[in-house]
Amino acid sequence: MKAIEIREKYLKFFERHGHKIIPSAPLIPENDPSVLFTTAGMHPLVPYLLGEKHPEGKRLTDYQKCLRTVDLDEVGDNRHLTFFEMLGNWSLGDYFKEEAVKMSFEFLTKELNIPIEKLSVTCFAGDKDAPRDIETAKCWEEAGLPKEKIYFFGKDNNWWIAGTEGPCGPDTEMFYDTGKPACSEHCDPSCDCGKYVEIWNNVFMEYYKHEDGTYTKLKQQNVDTGLGLERMTMLLQGKETPYDTELFKPIMDELKKLAKSDNINSRRIVAEHLRASMMIIADGGRPSNIDRGYILRRIIRRMTRHLNKLEIDLSKLEILIDLNIENLKNMYPELEEKKETIKQIILEEKDKFTKTLINGEREFNKIATQIMKNNQNTIPGKDIFNLYETYGFPPEVSKELAQEQNLKVDEEEFEKLFKEHQEKSRLGSEQKFKGGLAEQNETTIAYHTATHLLHKALKIVLGDHVAQKGSNITAERLRFDFSHPQKMTKDELKKVEDIVNEQIQRDLLVTCEEMSLEEAKKSGAIGLFENKYGEKVKVYTIGDFSKEICGGPHVSHTAELGKFIIKKEEASSAGVRRIKAILVK
Repeated sequence: MKAIEIREKYLKFFERHGHKIIPSAPLIPENDPSVLFTTAGMHPLVPYLLGEKHPEGKRLTDYQKCLRTVDLDEVGDNRHLTFFEMLGNWSLGDYFKEEAVKMSFEFLTKELNIPIEKLSVTCFAGDKDAPRDIETAKCWEEAGLPKEKIYFFGKDNNWWIAGTEGPCGPDTEMFYDTGKPACSEHCDPSCDCGKYVEIWNNVFMEYYKHEDGTYTKLKQQNVDTGLGLERMTMLLQGKETPYDTELFKPIMDELKKLAKSDNINSRRIVAEHLRASMMIIADGGRPSNIDRGYILRRIIRRMTRHLNKLEIDLSKLEILIDLNIENLKNMYPELEEKKETIKQIILEEKDKFTKTLINGEREFNKIATQIMKNNQNTIPGKDIFNLYETYGFPPEVSKELAQEQNLKVDEEEFEKLFKEHQEKSRLGSEQKFKGGLAEQNETTIAYHTATHLLHKALKIVLGDHVAQKGSNITAERLRFDFSHPQKMTKDELKKVEDIVNEQIQRDLLVTCEEMSLEEAKKSGAIGLFENKYGEKVKVYTIGDFSKEICGGPHVSHTAELGKFIIKKEEASSAGVRRIKAILVK
């Protein structure tokens, strides 16, 4: 069964069970205050999981494009991906454990025809905070799963929470038995030996974790699920890795034909990073030296480096892009729609990185010459790390050049510095990604409302070409990216700030209406009006000043915001500017 067929079966199955199919949100979130990229199906639905009414009702299903970069350096092995697709079904205060389990079991065994003997599930074992989830286990038995296939584990395995505070609850995970022999007599779904592969997760949000570590029951109980499409496709097709499925095979085969020096890990990196970068660009991403732009740049550069490692002529990259678009366009039509932009950005970035390699080699030669002048034979690890950090010069290239000149590299020092760098990146990533459900509070809601006022004020001062390109909100500040070709003047910034504060002082009423997309267009609401919207949308109106399609939530009156102060205006990427601002009560 092909990936697109699995997706269609999933959406139609849940549609038959009363769910409305909603479109995938873009990889680059518009209104999520906590993430660089959409990393899970729950992110676009945060307001509704917290109690906002969704225009399409209480039962939803979708496929969600996701991107996670925590394991970026692991891509190249047989399982890690940065871009992947998550299938999900959602209950916003409607059905709960019994119906969720029943539908999951029916879909796996009847729609996908997975033999019951291939399935195992895990449930929460219980602790001082919450009882053993006997209810879910009974639901699995009643659905038809033998008792011996049901396991219980603690919070590390079967408890879900976003961040350290917020809605949370036990989950039940479904596993596929690959048929590999058990690694020991104690082998079970908690084991990493490869016999059991997790395929689906149903989260039952029924608790709220408070800052002091205590738990209370939620008023609205939600079901939040996620099924990884690439993994399911691989298992149903009996393949060893996602790279053996139709999602990657055409590009993997072409790379093998073109490579003068074949390496399976390098081919996987090129195939995966090409798909990921194309998806990011199709959803509006652009390379830069910060945040998501830096991640895109890093992915393209890593891909380019491995094309070199495979000894593939870089002029062939355009052919590879065309092949990938042809292969994936039925699943992701936006790739064909944005074909020229995708090509232009990837090829330009490839050319820039080629220059980086040249500059890095020149700097390396300066270091090597000095080492030899000093009658030494080892290049300090800090010099190799500085080349990597400053020029993006790959450490393995430095090591190869050192060998050519009969020099050694202090690899221990380099590894120490590189691990420190990775740890900082990981902590930074966690800071970017922390929050979600936990971080939506009065302060972030106020900042979110302020972005609407800022967006309209920028249009008034700079012109109608201004469009939101992204936002990031913390409890300390808002950050707003928008299209504009040049640096704003002090006078322009002052005008924008004054307009926003004027609307705050007017204490405008904030209202919300549900309407069709066509009605929203006619009403003058700001929105990109692409395929990401469902049949119905929410339109938030701020007095007579602003009207915008948005999921919410927002303050009820603008006077709640306090004083708006712009702290900084800077470039974000080509043709995109960034404003950082604060609210002072």
